[in-house]
Amino acid sequence: MSSSGFDAWIAQRYEVLWPELFDETLIAATVAVLAGLAGTRPALEFGVGTGRIAVPLSRAGVKVHGIELSPAMVARLRELPGGAEIGVTIGDFAGARVGTQFGLVYLLRNTITNLTTQGAQTDAFRNAAAHLAPGGYFLIENYIPALRLLPPGQITRLFTATSDHVGYEEYDIAAQIAVSHHHWTVDGTLRTFSSSHRYVWPSELDLMAQIAGMTRRERWGGWRREAFTEDSTSHVTVWQKAG
Repeated sequence: MSSSGFDAWIAQRYEVLWPELFDETLIAATVAVLAGLAGTRPALEFGVGTGRIAVPLSRAGVKVHGIELSPAMVARLRELPGGAEIGVTIGDFAGARVGTQFGLVYLLRNTITNLTTQGAQTDAFRNAAAHLAPGGYFLIENYIPALRLLPPGQITRLFTATSDHVGYEEYDIAAQIAVSHHHWTVDGTLRTFSSSHRYVWPSELDLMAQIAGMTRRERWGGWRREAFTEDSTSHVTVWQKAG
């Protein structure tokens, strides 16, 4: 089951809490890749959230549907210009079905790790394949686990520290779980948020894709199709369902 901890407070402030996700050049590069893969076919976003990408992708001419577990995030989507154009199915993207086939299914910004078991992550791949038309694509954007950055004997890593946001992760290496902790100062008030994630390696995702009947076609280090190397901190990977 994916996390449903994105409540109304977070939904209404999503752009303020994670401003780096709303960089215009990042959004444009993301939409360009997704639109190219979708072509004239509709696209399905697993974890559509507030429509950060679904709305501009829709404006680019792609018909977009989403699956989302948090009603609060969907409510925020509906408030945005163009948000009413995005159809949404409320449910867990590991198993919720839309009943339509798509040319592209995509899952962004580490959201696969919201599924905290290997079985659930594999189910998400199977669910993507079930929604894809023959020859369709499944795309995931995910981070590379930062275990090599941990000093010996340490299980906590600070990943951001600004005047209004401190974020760090605690790793349970045996369980392959990372718990992310956020502390924000918003409108003079301290707010905290924690969520559990099952971090997953690119090779493991490839095996899940193979189990679901898909073959890897591309792996980049970012949305501008940078080379994926041993120094990459994240990846964008595309698998294809057999035609």
